[in-house]
Amino acid sequence: MLKIGPIEMKNQVILAPMAGVCNTAFRLIAKRFGAGLVCAEMVADRGIIHHNQGTLDMLYVDERERPLSLQIFGGSRETLVQAAKYVDKNTNADIIDINMGCPVPKVTKCDAGSRWLLDPDKIYEMVAAVVDAVDKPVTVKMRKGWDDDHIYAVRNAQAVERAGGQAVAVHGRTRVQMYEGVADWDIIRQVKESVGIPVIGNGDVRTPVDAKRMLDETGVDGVMIGRGALGNPWMLYRTVKYLESGVLPPEPTAKEKVDVCRIHFDQLSKLKGEHIASMEMRKHAAWYMKGLSGGNEVRKRINQCETGEELRQVLTDFRETLQPEAAPTV
Repeated sequence: MLKIGPIEMKNQVILAPMAGVCNTAFRLIAKRFGAGLVCAEMVADRGIIHHNQGTLDMLYVDERERPLSLQIFGGSRETLVQAAKYVDKNTNADIIDINMGCPVPKVTKCDAGSRWLLDPDKIYEMVAAVVDAVDKPVTVKMRKGWDDDHIYAVRNAQAVERAGGQAVAVHGRTRVQMYEGVADWDIIRQVKESVGIPVIGNGDVRTPVDAKRMLDETGVDGVMIGRGALGNPWMLYRTVKYLESGVLPPEPTAKEKVDVCRIHFDQLSKLKGEHIASMEMRKHAAWYMKGLSGGNEVRKRINQCETGEELRQVLTDFRETLQPEAAPTV
């Protein structure tokens, strides 16, 4: 099984840290569906050290989520270390992850996120400083490079290892690619062959079969699933089971999707209150309803809901229109 420092996971399936998505409500869903490790959405170092209440709220970890990796980002060694110390002493996260993969301009302009990919020496310096300052294991999530002319994934991963990092997750796309094109699994394999710490593969894992293929082709220690789990936590469960047994569990029924969408909303309401949860649930509901007959109309109705009562009623009404699905033939 995957082990990061002293932290042992029950399987090799990891929920990726997705900004604006991976709050406690979503992470609890992922845990319910079997993820061995869940990663929180990235948190700005300056927000932590200035004790911004909205930022500190993002550091909340429910005991049921553990083991959990809490991700921070920043461009200054001083502020990153201060933030890491706060997370180390004031949260029950199991792992501190440093973001070296975020491609959005507002992050890279601050000399943070994937901007680090251009400088292996800075990676060593920053990771070493954080490792020296905290007791929790430190990991890094990175991309394969900045662009096709600056692919330093192997050197960068080696810098993480030298600095005392306990694992590295590699997304097989460059910063310039954002989330387009094809993920390069060969570079992930090269990273795995170049370091002794655990390597986690990320990118284009859309099905349980993809996850198995990534493990086989790259030799990675774990598989990180991001967009494939949006509105589809069954992807996590089905991957865990497929890797354990080689048997592919069935896809969820429409009613199961509606039921879990409702559970997700209830958890989000407890976390953020009904009004904010109703707003945030619009994107999640769109993901849950994707591909369902009548789902597009439900999505439009949910986008007009401003209260939890309205949203729950839309889901209840839709569920009642669904026909029982035939049992699979043997």
